[in-house]
Amino acid sequence: MATAREIKRRIRSVRNVSQITRALQMVASTKMRRAQERVQQSRPYADELRVLLARLAKVSAEADDPRDDEPDADKRLLQARQVKCVGIALVTPDRGLSGSLTPNTIRYMLGLMNDLQKEYGVTREDFRFIAVGKRGRDFILRTHLPLLAEFTSLGDVPSAGNIRAIARAISDAFIDQSVDEWTLVYPKYINPATQRPSHVKLLPVTAPEGAADEKQTDYFYEPSPAAIFSALLPRYLETLILQPALETVASFYSAQYVAMKNATDNAKDLIDTLTLTYNKARQAAITNQILEVVAGSGDNE
Repeated sequence: MATAREIKRRIRSVRNVSQITRALQMVASTKMRRAQERVQQSRPYADELRVLLARLAKVSAEADDPRDDEPDADKRLLQARQVKCVGIALVTPDRGLSGSLTPNTIRYMLGLMNDLQKEYGVTREDFRFIAVGKRGRDFILRTHLPLLAEFTSLGDVPSAGNIRAIARAISDAFIDQSVDEWTLVYPKYINPATQRPSHVKLLPVTAPEGAADEKQTDYFYEPSPAAIFSALLPRYLETLILQPALETVASFYSAQYVAMKNATDNAKDLIDTLTLTYNKARQAAITNQILEVVAGSGDNE
């Protein structure tokens, strides 16, 4: 059995850890609320942009000249082709201490890879990856998967330049036909207790689900549907990347808050248990000392 001194030393160590987890919990709580607000404010914009682009793509396609054999780069982002190489952009946090958030996202990505292999008849060597976040990058390097590019330390609010660089890396690989399809995997924020790994198809650009059922309305476009479509298409791809990046930040702080709260509660329970054990050990030591005194006095008599 451990001595009272050893138990007291362990209580001090657990209390120091609980102070750290408590501080991280408070920081995560504050940043979690701000991240949640950013996600909730950006979702309507992203949804409306998807619907608008789907409408413009249809109108622009109807107005295209069939004799145009050389579509511009924007139009090439719409062209579907036989999938021989699949690209996956993995969005994860830069830091840990967030429970099972990153492992669940990576596990979801591996399951998605198996589904895509069956669907397109490709192998593991036919995948290409872009890592957004250090945790996902470390996993890709550790498992020797082909990494095209990495983007880390984007912060709680990714800048437009960083998002534009990610979109450029993805679109360039698609346009030069080194990758035939791009999918983005990320942890979607549901609520403070739930973060669900999800994926969204980036390229080729397709209409969102339900857009075909939208009530058709005639609009007047100025200068033209094709011009507006060409201007919005790069922004659309950037939005498809920015929204998951914001979702990942909100998911990270929510998961970290829950993990640190559980760690703090467990540390408190452990301190209570160790304190009880310490009191018993101390009482046993005092009892032994009393018995030794009584036995010594009896011998003297």
